Amino acid sequence: MNWLCLRPWPWLDTRARFVARTPRNGQLLDLGSSDGETLGHIAQLRPDLRLCAADKFGQPQNYPARCEFHHVDFERDRLPWPEASVDAVTCMHVVEHLGDLKNLCREIARVLKPGGRVYFETPHPKTLTLPSAGGQFTLNFHDDPTHVRLVSVAELGRLARTEGLRIAATGVSRNWFFAAAHPLLCFVPASRQRFTARVHWLGWSAYLIAERPS
Repeated sequence: MNWLCLRPWPWLDTRARFVARTPRNGQLLDLGSSDGETLGHIAQLRPDLRLCAADKFGQPQNYPARCEFHHVDFERDRLPWPEASVDAVTCMHVVEHLGDLKNLCREIARVLKPGGRVYFETPHPKTLTLPSAGGQFTLNFHDDPTHVRLVSVAELGRLARTEGLRIAATGVSRNWFFAAAHPLLCFVPASRQRFTARVHWLGWSAYLIAERPS
């Protein structure tokens, strides 16, 4: 889905709503940028933002123009940005791939400006009991062999508070356009769109937003 369509209605998507509230011309850091799909969506919604990204591997050739990218091991490395330099951080489907989150949370808190916010998203505990999608898609948590462990919102909250962050919101991540389309798409042949609609209908992901106090 092109996030340009969400500019008038960012509340339709939990992620887009977070990004839309980033200060004008601010700096947004995406952690776990992978193939750049999320960064592309962010650039569609907010072309004014200065984007930067970090990933252990990453595919920076796919990232928006002028996006600053660094290779980072989130369990060991410092983020290569100064203290209090970033307005917003997105960390989507990263924490479940890590064994130790302390360094990551410490570094996020360090680079956030006072008043800056971080958005974590991770599989909901219900994914442990969902049936396996069997191959192309991840429905049950264990469908993805790179998942290390389920990380609860409660655990993320404790870690964030330990680093001096304030919990601003928690909940289930949704794109209401896809969720509403699910009753229709469930009758069409299997596709990425059908699967995406299903996970938003189910509420597959949980999120937590934390803020560095001003």
